[in-house]
Amino acid sequence: QVKAGAAGKVFSIDASVGQAVKAGDAIVTVEAMKMETNIVAKVAGKISSIEVKEGDMVTDKQLLMTMESVEVEAEA
Repeated sequence: QVKAGAAGKVFSIDASVGQAVKAGDAIVTVEAMKMETNIVAKVAGKISSIEVKEGDMVTDKQLLMTMESVEVEAEA
């Protein structure tokens, strides 16, 4: 699950359903107190659902997206 770190407005959605993302990729930008904050993927995975749209007001800890984690195979 990807949740908002603070209350604010969804400024941009930077990933789409089905998109593979790496840990550290920006996936949502939330604007709070005139500052834009990137919310990044904590793990590599694939976006399963997007629960908000650009312009939505969100609360602290509100669910923004769900994603499936993907095991990354290490090269031998």
